This record gives sequence, C-alpha cells and structure tokens, in this order.
Amino acid sequence: MKVIVWQWGRHGAGPRLAASLAEGFASIDGVAALLSLSTGAEILRGSDAPICALPVQTYSGMTGLLWRLMQAPITVRQLSGRLRRLEPQLAVCAMPGPLDLLMIAALHRVGIPAAVMVHDAEPHPGDRFPLFSTWQRMLIHRADMVVVLSSHVAEGLRANGSLRPGTPVTVAALPPFAVGTVTPPGEHAGPRRLLCFGRLRAYKGLDLLAEALRSLGSRMDWDVRVVGQGPESPALAALRMLPRVSVENRWVPEDEIGALLSWADVVVLPYREASQSAIAPMALAAGRRVIATRVGGLPEQLAGEPLATLCAPDAASLAEALTGASLVPVKDVPPATQPGEAWRLFAVRVLEAFEHFQASRK
Repeated sequence: MKVIVWQWGRHGAGPRLAASLAEGFASIDGVAALLSLSTGAEILRGSDAPICALPVQTYSGMTGLLWRLMQAPITVRQLSGRLRRLEPQLAVCAMPGPLDLLMIAALHRVGIPAAVMVHDAEPHPGDRFPLFSTWQRMLIHRADMVVVLSSHVAEGLRANGSLRPGTPVTVAALPPFAVGTVTPPGEHAGPRRLLCFGRLRAYKGLDLLAEALRSLGSRMDWDVRVVGQGPESPALAALRMLPRVSVENRWVPEDEIGALLSWADVVVLPYREASQSAIAPMALAAGRRVIATRVGGLPEQLAGEPLATLCAPDAASLAEALTGASLVPVKDVPPATQPGEAWRLFAVRVLEAFEHFQASRK
C-alpha cells in the first residue's frame, strides 16, 4: 500500500508533523510512504531534510494566497497528473491550511480517498487566521475520513456542524516529535529549572503563571524561562518583573527544541484553553515532568502519565502544583517513550480506520 502525507505550511510544527507521520507509515511492513511539502518548508533546508516526493509551491502573504487561489484550475489539473504518477491509495492531510482544498479537489479527480487531521475545532482566542473556520469546515466536508487528536476536538466539530453525517472520525493522541539528543533531567547545579515554551498567546495562561509565581514569593525556588513567539502583553511584562524569570519572545527554530528541553527539569502548560498540546508529549518523551491545567483536551491527553500533574486553571492551584513538583526528585522518572514507535502506532491507527472505511463502502 502507498500513502501520501501532505502539509504545505512553511514554518512551525505542521511540516515536522507531516514528516514524522510519513516516517510512521514507512515503518509499517507493506506500506510505502510519500511526503508532500511546500517548497519553502523550513525543514527542507536542514541537513536532515526529509525526502519530498511532491513539492508544491505555495505562497507568502495574503496577496500570494489570492494569486494561488486564482490559479486553482491550473493547480488542480497539475496536481491530478502528479498524483496519478505517484499512485497512492490514501492521502492524509497532517494539518489543514487554505490551499488544501485544491489538493482535495485533485484527489477526488483521480479517485484517491483523503483523511484530514484536525487539531482544533475552532481558532484559539487571539488567533488571527481569516476565514479559518470556513476553510476548515469546507475541507472536512470534502474529506472521506477525519482524524482528531482528542475527543475534545471531536465534540467541538460535532457541535459546530463541521462534520457531515456519516463521516468516520478517529481519535488518536498526538505522538512526540523527535528533537535529537536530550540530556537527563537534573544534571546541573543550582535551583530547579522550569520551562514554559510555545506560542506566547493569551489563551496559554501566561497571566496565571505570573500570578502563581508572584504568590510563591520567597518560596519560589525555580529558575524560570518563558520562551516562544507572540505579541507583547501585560502578562509578559509581569513575568519580566519577577526575580529569576526570563522571557525570550522570539521564534524558536526546530534544531533548538532539544536544547530547551535539556535545560529544563519541569515543563509547565498553564493554559486557559487547549485542544491538546504538542509540547507535552515532547517533554514526557524527554523524561521531563509536566504541570498542566485541567482544560480542553489536556486531561484526556495526559491521563495516566506518571510524569504529568494536572491542576485547576487558576493561580492558586498552579502555585500548589509548582510547590509539589519542587519536592519530587527530578531523576526519579520512568523510561522515556520512543517517538519512532509512537508515530508507527499512530499510523497503524489511521490505517485501521481507513480499512474500516473501505470495508463500509463495499
């Protein structure tokens, strides 16, 4: 069987997710995996760039997007011809984007079933993606299968009418990305190290973290790093005012994530809202303890994880969880999950859902 995985973003987790999923499919006996990325994808410029069987020129900015959409008939025709030559039996969209409607049209034209992985039922508060909900709903309506990363997202899609009646929906937890070599936790002198990493948006609960750390006062025995990219905000200003807290508002390249996790002993996710987290499985795979608020899909994602602590989404509960984590030996951790095996199991689950879908059509 041959599967093609596509994701046409240029930066961030999307292309890496697609490459990891393609590797998961390729590790299954009897399955050949193909990858389709944007020609501008950041991961194609690295020394360990994945093999891209279907590179696609995408766009930069709104003007570029409009130009690509104006060329839709030509693009669909060209994609159809390239897909016929590749001959996949299944196509998987790893993370939705505006041009994916063109890929779906090309797949339908040549009779290839398409599965769409949906990460969020609705945009997060503060996200500014014009027409995101409309584009995603149109994509889901045209998909043969839908894969969601938490039941929380599945419920959201049903509630907002995104799912066509009868569309098969599979829930599969997001595996960790491979981030290279990560040192064991606690192999450093000095205080414990707490890392808050990711997009610096309001829904990430940065204000809760600032309030929790402030309430601990002299009892706060952490060195804290808040690292990621986002708009400047009162929460970031409040964090910068706290002793032993550094804020690094910047883009974090893929090859730096392993070093960030190596620095940390504990990773904190003080979110006010979440579908699921890509940071959590990476931290757990690196043997880091994770403190997360009990919101959205996080309880489902972290259920049964011995390294995870869940707390209420308020500053007092978060402060209590931080205090508890500071008393636990950082080296007392179970063996780390292997990302390669996790992605293989994820791919197996998608194939099982596809086989069930195929059987239902006979």
